[in-house]
Amino acid sequence: MSLAPQILFVTSEVYPFSKTGGLADVLGILPLTLQRMGYQVGVVTPLYGRMASGDYQIRLILDNCPVDYPWPGVSADIYLADYHGVQVFFIDRGEYFDRKQYYCTYKGEFFDNCERFIFFARAALQFARKLETPPQIIHANDWHAALVPAFHHFWRRADPHWAETASVMTIHNLAFQGQYSSRLFWNSGLPAEAWHMDGAEYFGSFNMLKAGVAYADKITTVSPTYAREIVTPDFGCGLEGLLAKRNHDLEGILNGADYGVWNPGRDPFLAAQYDVHDLEGKQACKRALLEKMGLAPFLAERPVLGFVGRLREQKGIDLLLEIVPQLMELNVGLVVLGEGGLNFEAQLNELVESYGGFIAACIGYTEPLSHQIQAGTDIFVMPSRYEPCGLTQMYSLRYGTPPVATAVGGLRDTIVSYPQVDATGFVFEEATAEALYQAVAQAVDLWEDREAWRAMQIRGMRKDFSWHRSAQDYLAVYESLGAQLRCT
Repeated sequence: MSLAPQILFVTSEVYPFSKTGGLADVLGILPLTLQRMGYQVGVVTPLYGRMASGDYQIRLILDNCPVDYPWPGVSADIYLADYHGVQVFFIDRGEYFDRKQYYCTYKGEFFDNCERFIFFARAALQFARKLETPPQIIHANDWHAALVPAFHHFWRRADPHWAETASVMTIHNLAFQGQYSSRLFWNSGLPAEAWHMDGAEYFGSFNMLKAGVAYADKITTVSPTYAREIVTPDFGCGLEGLLAKRNHDLEGILNGADYGVWNPGRDPFLAAQYDVHDLEGKQACKRALLEKMGLAPFLAERPVLGFVGRLREQKGIDLLLEIVPQLMELNVGLVVLGEGGLNFEAQLNELVESYGGFIAACIGYTEPLSHQIQAGTDIFVMPSRYEPCGLTQMYSLRYGTPPVATAVGGLRDTIVSYPQVDATGFVFEEATAEALYQAVAQAVDLWEDREAWRAMQIRGMRKDFSWHRSAQDYLAVYESLGAQLRCT
């Protein structure tokens, strides 16, 4: 085939075609940044039934690409879209991917997720095998693509086609590992020698992420602090031993923010636009948000807190909900956007009923409202128990909404905590309700000092977490593996 990306990303979702969270955002902008720097980049992802193709034409380029899983003769069709110069390849097999949801329903994950993503990994490599020249780097992301470096490790022993290709495995969230019955390993096509404690086996189960960690040439994760955390029992999620053993091949590279999308000076979702030189528009955004969410108009003159994220314990939503009665004594407002645990959704709805006019919630996720909350609130709350990188705090800084966050992962790497002279937000050490409340109360106190608050907003808005820096760090990883990448 005449398609020849030097760097081939493999991912279960990529913005703007598919998205459930930050993984899609990263895979929407990192390949694009590398492409704009002059490198030939491709992305392989499933062709889901719910696909946002937008203005991007998706066309069939290869039918009946052999996968030979779960039975001999099984194949995939390959489609292609051009996303601003990035070649996005879609793996199509209807019984695996033509569904309304990507991974699960409200009842739980799909029963065949392991088979779906074994198929995806094999199909991605079999397709890459047909490219005009093999990619120099094949870069897998999270457990859904983790078998790519494992298959690559064993296949290149016998196939000279793969001799010049190196693999990179990025862990975006170690808590999700793809752990399944051992019988599924024996049908996957991995050799028996991969079934051991430093391979794909995990206490008798088949662990797909562990296989990727074991056999990738390099492992990266999405912030320097998280790279240090995951080799410890507190954050290693059971894989700390293997990660510590491979620590010399592990590097933390901080994610970036896509300022082409997240920029209050050009954001089409906002009632008014603003920038670091003129913040007047932010107050207009606040009034518009209060009206849209049905909050009391007088809150325009009081601090309003925002939360955007999954309603899960990882994100600390339970800590936030626990302190709502105390927050109400501070005479503040709260806007929440997210979905997740049914118990948290129910609790949140009860609080909205109890504190009408002060608390508003939208169960689910919409991109416009996410932007409007960033712009229309005063304080952004991220009480995560762990946070590999986090992107929303980078957005809140750019939108002049100082974050209150736990000192974990990328939150520690991106927020300068008050009362340091160059503070951009508020960081607390322990993920407890009391610590969260104290940090919010401190933020509310500083908000009362309009001059000091404005100075903090401006410092945050001037922070630069653009992807160009992160892309340079990834290029250094690729080159450490011997890749001789050429700019076009």
